Parts: sequence; C-alpha cells; structure tokens
Amino acid sequence: MQRSLSDMIRQGRGVAPADLVLKGGRVFDLVTGDLTATDVAICGDTIVGIQAEYQGAREIDVSGRILVPGFIDTHLHVESSLVTPFEFDRCVGPRGVTTAICDPHEIANVCGLEGIRWFLDCAGHLLMDLRVQLSSCVPSTHMETAGARLEAADLVPLMDHPKVIGLAEFMNFPGVLMEDPGCLAKLDAFRGRHIDGHAPLLSGRDLNGYLAAGIRTEHEATSAAEAMEKLRKGMRVLIREGSVSKDLHALAEILTERHSPYLCFCTDDRNPLDIAEHGHLDHMIRTAIALGSSPLAVYRAASLSAAEAFGLKDRGLIAPGKRADIAVIDSLESCRAQRVFAGGVELTPDAFAAREVLAPVARASVRAPQVTARDFRTAGNRAETPVIGILPGKIITEHLTYDIAPEDGDKRPDLSRDLVKIAVIERHGKNGNRATGFVKGFGLKHGAIASTVCHDHHNIAVVGADYADMALAANRLSQIEGGFVVAEGGRVLAELPLPVAGLMSLEPFERVREDLVALRAAARGLGVTLEEPFLQLAFLALPVIPHLKITDHGLVDVDKFEVIG
Repeated sequence: MQRSLSDMIRQGRGVAPADLVLKGGRVFDLVTGDLTATDVAICGDTIVGIQAEYQGAREIDVSGRILVPGFIDTHLHVESSLVTPFEFDRCVGPRGVTTAICDPHEIANVCGLEGIRWFLDCAGHLLMDLRVQLSSCVPSTHMETAGARLEAADLVPLMDHPKVIGLAEFMNFPGVLMEDPGCLAKLDAFRGRHIDGHAPLLSGRDLNGYLAAGIRTEHEATSAAEAMEKLRKGMRVLIREGSVSKDLHALAEILTERHSPYLCFCTDDRNPLDIAEHGHLDHMIRTAIALGSSPLAVYRAASLSAAEAFGLKDRGLIAPGKRADIAVIDSLESCRAQRVFAGGVELTPDAFAAREVLAPVARASVRAPQVTARDFRTAGNRAETPVIGILPGKIITEHLTYDIAPEDGDKRPDLSRDLVKIAVIERHGKNGNRATGFVKGFGLKHGAIASTVCHDHHNIAVVGADYADMALAANRLSQIEGGFVVAEGGRVLAELPLPVAGLMSLEPFERVREDLVALRAAARGLGVTLEEPFLQLAFLALPVIPHLKITDHGLVDVDKFEVIG
C-alpha cells in the first residue's frame, strides 16, 4: 500500500508511529558490508527509517536474525516452474524472492500476445513484484514451427506497461549479426531501453557487434573466461543455476567484491522439485558462499546489483526510501528465511489466500496428429549418423557422429552404445511436421518419455528405446492437454498434465512436486541416469544453443545455423 509523502516523512522522522517496525535484528548493509543492530521502520510499502529506535502501530520482534534486501531473480521463465504465476509466487516468495524478472516467451510461443497479456494481468495480483520482459524471439528461429509469431509492431504497444522493463533475451544472435530486418526492427524499437541478451560462446568482434546493438545483460556464460570477456565489454553477467543449466560452480571464481556490482543471479528454468530439494536463489546464495565468495559479493549479486542492472532504483538496499522488500534470515551463510516482506506485506498463507486468482488462458492448445510406431523410423542409406550428445548440467550439446547401419530401411536404437531415438512432433495444428534423430546421454534402456515443454516452440519431444511406447507417450500428451509422460510396455507409468498452454499445471506447487517425484522415479526405472531428464529433453529442441539440436524441421547444426536432415 502506497502512503503519502507526508506520512513517510513523519514516520521516518519518528514524529508519528511507523506502520510497521522490525525490532531487534541486524541489517546487512550492501554498500559498506556492515552488520548493524537497528530497528527498521516501514510506512506502507516503503522503508522510512533505520539506524534508530522506532515505535510502530505494529511491531515484530526479529531478535537474533539478520535482515537482508529481498532477492531479485533477474531472468526466468515462470512457465518452466510448471505452475502458474500465482503458485510460483507462493512457492519462491517465502524463500526470500521478492522480485522476479520474467520472459513469458514459453507461453508466447504457444498463444502469442494473449499469453504475454495474461502474465501482465497476473503480475498485478501477486505479492512479489513480477516484472516482464517482452519476448523478442517468437519463434526463436526460422527453423521450427511455433504457435505464434511476434514482430516489433506487436510488442511496441506493450512497452510502456508499468510491469514491463524492456526486451527479453535476444536469442537469435546470428540474426543480429547478419542484420536480419526483423531482428533489427525489434532492437531499434527498444533502443535506449533495457535489452536482455542470449549469446552462448559468442566472443571477439562478433560479441562487440552484438553488444553494439544495445544489449546489456546476459545469462549464457558457462565459463569464467567467457564471463570475464563479457564483463570487460560492459555486459552485466547473470550467473545462472537452473534445473538443467548449472553454471554457478564454473563462475564462482569471478564472484568477488570487485566484480559483484556487475554480477547478478538468475534461475532461468527451475522446477518445484528442485526448489523443494535445494532451494531457489537462497540455494545459490548458500552455495556461492560455501564455494568461497564473500557474503557481501553474494548478497549484492542477489539484490543490489540486480536492481541496478535492470533500472529498479527503488530496491536492493534496506534504506529509507526503498521498497520494503526484506528477508529475515537465520545467518548469512545458511540463508534460511524466517519471515519475508514484499512491499511491506508479510508473505504468509493468509496473504497468499487473499489474492485474486485470474482464470488461465491457452487451454486445449495441444493439437498434434496421432502417431504410430512407424512414424519413428529413421530412413537413410549411409551408416554415418549425426547424434546429439548430452552434457549433463548444460544445455549446450555435442555434435557427435556414429555409424548406425540401416536395418530394413530403418536406423534402430542401439542401447549398447546409449544411442536412442528422439523425435519432435508439431503440436500447434500448423503442419503436422515430424522429425527423428538420435541422442546419447539419457541411459534409457526401455520405454519412452515425452513432453510438451520443448523449448522454445513447445512442440512434442519424445525420446525412447521402443517405438510403440514413443507413440503411446506422444499421443497421451494430446489427451491430457500437454505435460510429461513416461511409458513402458504399452502402458503409461507416470504423467503430469500441464493444461495451461501445455506448460503449466493448475494444481498447487506441492502437488506438482509430488508428481515430479513419481515421474523421476519412473524415468529412472527405464534406466535414465540424468538428474532432470524432462527439462534436459526440452532443451534438445532449442536451435539457438550450440551445437546440435532437433526441431520439427529436422536436425539443426547450430554452428552453421541450418537444418541438416
């Protein structure tokens, strides 16, 4: 609740009782690094007083606790949490996340502007502050079939929405470098505003050209050397730790007090099971400190540096005039939130229950053709076969080559070499495309797993050792409006329906977490060795991440930026 300037001044001076006072704790100052015992006075949604004693209409004893600014996730896709924005709010808010900067390009690839507008509407009803970057690459490339296409003219009318920051991750970096007219139109429309980047392994003069287009931040650095080049060229680096892409360990050495003003944290894609087992940004904070980074550098990256990077000047510190986003934690090292305040509102079950929840959009969006076992055959006369090689913990893949001799006109899975079949089936009702290939790294010995979470076009992706089970799993996704399916021996072993655009559940995050446990167990029963096979599968279809991917158009050599079969 916003109060008048007079109210804030009077309460800050102590001549009127504050609306709320947090008493007895110590504030971690992210400018000096000091821990100071002080009351914190709050008027409406704003901090008005510190480093003094205050009386309040409401007082909360936080003795023995440390107060830190609420955490800011600088890049994520709420859809990849598999729950709606309302459940995401309830899931991560109590862990200290008070601001999240999202790119709704997952739902935009399914239903276009309708999905982005729904996110903007939802943002107005959450307790956390959900900010939206307008999706820049829908679809991500010309080498896939998505459910929608967004051009610059579609995005411009939304750019001044109060929840919009700027243009979301510009994944089509080859399009930027080749001066594609559509890419340049979007960049030009947002010139001078925040533009988020996405340029894995880009370096040298090509990186200079990419940055010259006005791109300011990026989350795809996977090595310290890559991150340092981007820092030296003025790009703010968002250190990512998601369910699949885990870069924190590789980048921990650069997370120093010297570099921290230009470093931020993000999760990109993290599901409720990982959040329950490990945490969200709180997990990144604990891990970074355990890896040797100073608490000052880490907490700066988690809030102050993030606020500065995205122009959110009203947050990132516990100081007068700043938004009352505060996490009350047990210690800097363990970062276990005891209480959390977002805009002065304590994130309690009652507060979450009082929100107005909006009806979902993009129901019945899975319109894929029915497939049979024969649809997964891979023809070819040559034994030499390109194979997608999974790198666990990364969304970058290897471009491998194996000899797979055709048998009866079909290249079959070879389980002895961990070479299993992968297929993508167009599901938006556009053309019914199907493409098949091979992948190595799942460890799959039986059955199949399938998903409509398939970045970024979100067609059906299915991987399997048995064609009939692949067909069963893929067809089941149409029946449940999308989601995840594990099948073996002609029956479905586990599933998670995601009826909102084929991406999000309508169930509470606790139920989604339980279903993910069952899905993971079922996948392991098929021999899968990956910790997070479903999101790993999703990224095998993203043709802007090197080196070999697959879409409904076929196998994509990302380095050459072309379909190769």
